[in-house]
This record gives sequence, C-alpha cells and structure tokens, in this order.
Amino acid sequence: MPTAPTPGQGAAVRSVARAPHDSIAAGTGMDAVTLLVGDLDRQLRYYRDAIGLDVLPDPGERFGDARPDVVTLGRGTTALVVLRHTPDLPPAQRGSAGLFHTALLFDDRAGLAATLASVAQRAPETYVGSADHLVSLAFYLTDPEGNGVELYWDRSRDQWQHDADGRVVMDSLRLDPNGFVRDHLAQDLDQRPEGDAVVGHVHLQVGDVASARAFYVDALGFDVTAEWHGALFVSAGGYHHHLAMNTWNSAGAGPRASALGLGEVRIVVPTADDLGALAERVAYAGTRPVDDGATLLFEDPWRNVVRVSAAA
Repeated sequence: MPTAPTPGQGAAVRSVARAPHDSIAAGTGMDAVTLLVGDLDRQLRYYRDAIGLDVLPDPGERFGDARPDVVTLGRGTTALVVLRHTPDLPPAQRGSAGLFHTALLFDDRAGLAATLASVAQRAPETYVGSADHLVSLAFYLTDPEGNGVELYWDRSRDQWQHDADGRVVMDSLRLDPNGFVRDHLAQDLDQRPEGDAVVGHVHLQVGDVASARAFYVDALGFDVTAEWHGALFVSAGGYHHHLAMNTWNSAGAGPRASALGLGEVRIVVPTADDLGALAERVAYAGTRPVDDGATLLFEDPWRNVVRVSAAA
C-alpha cells in the first residue's frame, strides 16, 4: 500500500471485479529486490545497521556474479535486498517509472517492532509514515538514495474483509508508531533486531494503469485485488497484493532511462511447469523473455526488469 498521497484516510480501497482469466500459480511469491546504488557503503550501512539485515553469502548462482560490488542482505538465510554498486549511473529523474517501495513482511509484530525501533535509533530521518491497512500494519521509510521501503505485518487471513465481489478490502487508517513499538517490542534496544522476514510485495511507479493491467494481469496472470485512484493491486492465490503499480508521481512516464534505483524485481513460481506456462503467456502477449532454462528475464512496458524462477 502507498505512503503518499495517503489513500483513503477513512475511505476504503475500491475493488473492481473483472472477467476470469488464466491466473498465475497460486503459490507464487516475491524474492529479493535488486537496487542499483551509487554509494555502496552508505546503502550497506543503512540496510545492515538501521534496518538490521544480515550480509548473506551469495555464490553468484541467484543474484548474478559473486563480486565485491554486489552485496546480498536478508534475515536468516532469506535474501531480501541486493545492492549492486553502479556509481556511474545518474539518479533517477523525478516523475520517472521505477520503484515505489520494497515491502518486507515480518512473521510477527515483535520482529517488526524491533526493526522499527532500530530505524528510530539509527536513522530516524528516513521514517516517513505508517498506516493500518486492515489486512496489515505498515511503516514506511525512504533509504538514503530515495528508494522506498515498507516494513509490515499481516493480520491472519480469517480477519480480512471481502466485498460483494470477493475482493480483499483495504484501507489506510491512522497507526501510531510509538504505540506499536511500546506494545510489541520484546528485546533490548541495544540488541540487533530479531525476527524473520520475506519480501511480501513490491510496489512500482508506472506511466499508466491500463498498460500495467495488460502486462501484469493479462500477460503474467496476476489477479486484480483492487484499484484506487491511479493504482492497481494484484496478487496470486488470494493474497492482498504481491505487486502494486501506481501513477501518483509518474503519470505519463515512458520507458526508464538507465539510472540508480530499481535494478530487478524477482518473482518465484512453485514449479518448472508453472515457469513454462508463464513463458508461453508472456510470449503470446508479445514479450520475448530471455530463457536460460532456470529463469525467465523480461521487461515490463517501462523497462522495469522482471526475473522469474521456479521454487522447485
């Protein structure tokens, strides 16, 4: 869900029903997001020290060449963010397509509270807001190079509300970050934040919603969760959203120029058969993926790079 403009302070996200389509596999999820960064040391300090991610060994099989200018960070053994040092690239221009935020989903509120407290101690200037989305509790940050980050926890699915069309109902209600930390922090402030996390969803800036729908829904097979004032939310398997696309800062944006920011979005489908089915759908829609037998690599209409692999 977004941070600004704040959607629906007191007004629920409107859902739109559509005709059935060939849905992507229900077990589909997100993987680590690659960021192209200008100052690797500063970005590393932020994600490692403020957000509390661990530097993970990467043999180069998943996220590219194992080079000193690429750092993989995560929690436990789960990769969440990959920093790729690209100092020759310029900053992204205002209003361009790209990343709105990478959303890190925490297993429990204690882990989320510990991470939020760490940010408050070590990089309070990067905190930009919070919201109760009914399905989740979310806190928003902006890293030192302007990349959005969401830290969130999901309520259990049996607490989610659905509208008459069976869509998940979301909102953006007031959420007190200090009260959340006070109620759920279960470790000393001088300890490194604990708690497992995954990439729950990725939110993109795009030029128009119609093209986003044609690509992410019609071609890739994600199901529409909701639409709200220039934003589209899509998911697999009934989740509230694995991907979102908005035009709040980027309406009319064309293909991205090479710049710092988003390097790669990764999607994981359950099986090799699901990967093959996705390759056929993407090709039928007119996009030629690069298929190395293990992953599919292609670009969306704004040159956001998408890589898809199979979990098994």
